[in-house]
Amino acid sequence: MKNKGKYFFGILLSLLVFNASGQDKSSFLRAELIEGKDTLRYRILYPENFDPAKKYPLVLFLHGAGERGSDNEKQLVHGSDLFLAKDTRENFPAVVIFPQCPKSEYWAKAEIVRSSEGNTFDFDYSLDPHASMRMVMDLVKSFSQNHFIDESRLYVGGLSMGGMGTFEILHRMPNTFAAAFAICGAGNPYSVGNYAKKVDMWVFHGAKDDVVEPSYSKNMVKSLEEAGANVKFTQYPKANHNSWDLAFAEPELLSWLFSNSK
Repeated sequence: MKNKGKYFFGILLSLLVFNASGQDKSSFLRAELIEGKDTLRYRILYPENFDPAKKYPLVLFLHGAGERGSDNEKQLVHGSDLFLAKDTRENFPAVVIFPQCPKSEYWAKAEIVRSSEGNTFDFDYSLDPHASMRMVMDLVKSFSQNHFIDESRLYVGGLSMGGMGTFEILHRMPNTFAAAFAICGAGNPYSVGNYAKKVDMWVFHGAKDDVVEPSYSKNMVKSLEEAGANVKFTQYPKANHNSWDLAFAEPELLSWLFSNSK
């Protein structure tokens, strides 16, 4: 990644002159990763009073299909407020990255059939990842090498399409993350063997979800449990697809996430 130094230097320059406001989404600095003809746009939040001499956890968050695009903005619609909250920034200082998937792609390698009778998803991780997923993986690898990142405390989470991306990146990077959470997502239940015992997981789903059937999460949890994973499953009886609102409101979510290390 020959552009790595250039884009990282730009981020640090922005950080030095930026006075974070805590609740303002502009606290998430704009950045890009460029590899050949491909560009991954992302937003990055540094801890308040960031000290590059210290070590911080890294959190990767993958958005849903509705937030795809190229504005480097929509991916902050869901989840960013959780990490911008005053209590979060005081109690869980971390480097938080929200990449944006282009409209033409999907985080996960999935064949999707949409129907009024219910959507179906078929995942094949034997294929090369989409460019956006490949670049997210490169971004994680790059940042994890920085001296201010605690490599034992890398975390990933996402909702809907991002929940699907969470399961896929765990399969493709089985030795990287200490913990992960997937909200109203889906994945290949036969792919969990290489990471099940290495990553603590918390899976969420709404029982009335008519966009991604709850059975997709249940099948993933069943496979993870059978493979010996330390996995929690929370199903919200009255929630439809936007179960992320309830998941983000879980009082133990962040304390659980940041308590994990490799």
